[in-house]
Amino acid sequence: MDISSIRVEYKQKALSEEEVGLDPIVFFEKWFKDAIDSQISESNAMTLATVDDAGIPHARIVLLKEINSKGFVFFTNYQSNKGKQMEKHNKVSLLFFWKELERQVRIEGRVEKISAEESEEYFNSRPLGSRIGALASPQSQIIKSRDVLEKKQKQLEEQAASDPSSIQRPEHWGGYIVKPYFMEFWQGRESRLHDRIAFEKLADSNWKIYRLAP
Repeated sequence: MDISSIRVEYKQKALSEEEVGLDPIVFFEKWFKDAIDSQISESNAMTLATVDDAGIPHARIVLLKEINSKGFVFFTNYQSNKGKQMEKHNKVSLLFFWKELERQVRIEGRVEKISAEESEEYFNSRPLGSRIGALASPQSQIIKSRDVLEKKQKQLEEQAASDPSSIQRPEHWGGYIVKPYFMEFWQGRESRLHDRIAFEKLADSNWKIYRLAP
């Protein structure tokens, strides 16, 4: 198999400084709506990269659940590997890639937990199966077999059947917000001369805008 021969020519769109405006989060919302309108499967899937104590990077896919003027919100287990890494090292990066639109967005920022009340509200909005899953899984821990999960899941399902109110958000599960200090919008172009427009947050909280060579 000749992997080097795999090649796609990007021709759909262009990206200008005038188009992106002055606020990268506002422009991100526009691109995110484009992704949803294009019916891209799991358009809210994003790569979250963290680092451990040795400076080794770790990346995985998580799901964006809210965009607001401060940043990007997702939810996970605080005791997972990524949760422990973010507790010690609060600088992370996010990556969105919408190949159908020939676009990607890179985000670098500081991550912090959202309030317990916000986490509670979102947890209670989830389907029962997802709530049970958050309780059943000791995320990132070594387990003997899948039976460990399925037995705990069955136990919680029986508990929920007799007392639905017993399925409560565990203290080790909740939300984070990534507050960006750098964002880059990438639009694929012909001959690999892609458009790359970046935003860098300044000390006065305004954004510096500039174009990067592809």
